[in-house]
Amino acid sequence: MDPGLFWTFLVSLHITIMSAESPGQKHGFKAFVSNALRPKKSRQTLRKASRSTTDLRLAARPSVDEGPPPPMPAPPMPELAPLHAHRLKYKELHAQVDSQLGERRDYTEIIHSLGTVGVDDDVGEVYEHNDRRPPGEGDIASLSPKLWARIASFLNPAEAASLAIASITLYRRLGPRHFMALEYPENLPYKITFLAGLDRSLPAHLLCIPCARYHVRTQRGTERLRPTHVLNPLFNCPNSTNALNPPPRHRITHGRMLPFTFVQLTMRAHRFGPSYGLTPDTLGRRWQRDDWSHTSRFHVHSGRLLMRVTSQTFAAPGLTPSAQRMLLFSREDYWPYFSACAHWRDGELMPACKCALEHIPRPRSTGGLQGLEHRVKDRWAGDIFDPNALTTLCGFCRPMRRCPECPTEYLIEVKLCEDRADGRFKQAITVTRWSDLGDGKTPHGIQWAAINGKRDDYNSFQHEHYAKRGIASIFESAFTADTLPGQRVISLNPKNKKLGEKGHDWY
Repeated sequence: MDPGLFWTFLVSLHITIMSAESPGQKHGFKAFVSNALRPKKSRQTLRKASRSTTDLRLAARPSVDEGPPPPMPAPPMPELAPLHAHRLKYKELHAQVDSQLGERRDYTEIIHSLGTVGVDDDVGEVYEHNDRRPPGEGDIASLSPKLWARIASFLNPAEAASLAIASITLYRRLGPRHFMALEYPENLPYKITFLAGLDRSLPAHLLCIPCARYHVRTQRGTERLRPTHVLNPLFNCPNSTNALNPPPRHRITHGRMLPFTFVQLTMRAHRFGPSYGLTPDTLGRRWQRDDWSHTSRFHVHSGRLLMRVTSQTFAAPGLTPSAQRMLLFSREDYWPYFSACAHWRDGELMPACKCALEHIPRPRSTGGLQGLEHRVKDRWAGDIFDPNALTTLCGFCRPMRRCPECPTEYLIEVKLCEDRADGRFKQAITVTRWSDLGDGKTPHGIQWAAINGKRDDYNSFQHEHYAKRGIASIFESAFTADTLPGQRVISLNPKNKKLGEKGHDWY
């Protein structure tokens, strides 16, 4: 036999045996699916040792004469990605900031950095060298005292004193005259405003408004809101019992007052931390007095303290005008039993409450000819009289009212509630009030002063916070996903009459 044919036969036989033993060469649908789902091999391709070598196994085997092959050189490091190189480039440019103000010099770089600086980039590295910038006292001292005095003349006493206390150089230029000006009686509001700016550095003290100075808190962390007849001093003050110089407070309901110090504590804790005051939840209370039940709750929104007071009492149907007054007013100070602002006499608050009482269904007499007439009319109309039916208010007493002179809203309702004394359901009138108490810095703030009737330049319908959204909507959305029923918000005093006690509609 020819040797070439013999070797060809052996090679073909070897290939046939190897293909029969390999599991990857099976045919059929099952083998096709298994081969398709098999993980791919490494994408690294084998490189030839030399161009002249045709057999890879011989090329990988070292020869005796040549010795071991030299080590392969390390692959070159890939260049930076274009986007990453772009970020590094602009980081170097952004590091050039003003050493005095810490601001970037070019506005184009500010806009361009919005797309180049990543979310995880440390922006603090840009301003790291600003901590070692030279002090600015030299620039302050370069201006004459007359020029600084001219600058302070355009400021109010509180702002001028704050400028003088900013640094020792400014104090030397301006002198103590701006602090002495705060001691004048006419500058008492400015003094309180200046002292309120020191709250951050005095967590264990509280600003006393009658004394215009800080006192040490005697009940730090345990302050609680008490009724009016309970003496509850939060610090030792010589004017605590001085009736001629009382601390600022707001009337919540009959027998309940909200001192301004609790508003201070709540807003201090909101701004600086829990060690500075109280949380809004600690101010909420439930109490009963003069057959009225009250519930108060507080909430902080956009740096201001909001309050909601819900007052409720059972009302009999068919009350006479004198009985309505006895139900709504206190005979001690002739204020409503429910919570109201200082402008409740001007407008339609009390007429709306009396109108709501008129809608309580009256029981019909069932005896005599009149009762027979009622029964015949009900049978003819197909109606059944139910004294405990749901009460529907009219267009005058149903809408929500907003006081135009202070941030306060009212909602009057007549509900069917259970009387736990006898276990029966009765009609009850409910008056809910929402108010904005202000930022709690000074009692001369616009919200607090307007609610207490000490400002005449406030217009709640034109205020930026409540021009498009009501106080009640803001408050209720913070506690529940459900919203109040759609109510039309109208003015509490549409005719803008300010008669006070001289008017006759409030009583």
